Amino acid sequence: MNDMMNIDNGITDKHLSDRLRAVGLRATRPRLDLVRLLFTGENRHLTAESLHEEVQQAGHKMSLATIYNSLHQFTEAGLLRQVVVDSTRSYFDTNTTDHHHFFVSDENRLIDIPAEKVSVSDLPDVPAGLGITGVDVIIRLHKKS
Repeated sequence: MNDMMNIDNGITDKHLSDRLRAVGLRATRPRLDLVRLLFTGENRHLTAESLHEEVQQAGHKMSLATIYNSLHQFTEAGLLRQVVVDSTRSYFDTNTTDHHHFFVSDENRLIDIPAEKVSVSDLPDVPAGLGITGVDVIIRLHKKS
């Protein structure tokens, strides 16, 4: 449910506020600033640190902690998808549809793979009382020497 994707730069704060409230989030100034940066243009993968750089370049003052908190709140609200590449690296994806990823380790870059291009079979039996909510595949790549 990412109806915030590809917003127009001319969109009003009221419209953005309404969209945030529709997913249960208050429309604070930091959230509005982040939504404008995150959802203008194409889908992309970013880290909290890379977004922090964008925030600074846009002339906003915002702590890295605020950005982390907001990204996690956006993820919980279904506006973003978190992709954990390893124990030290996590990306936030503006494309929340079903899909998988290539991770180019030499470049620290994610590339989308359409869901229909990956087939997962023979999943193990799920423990009693639990159900599968999704399967995320990350195919790790590196440049050939």
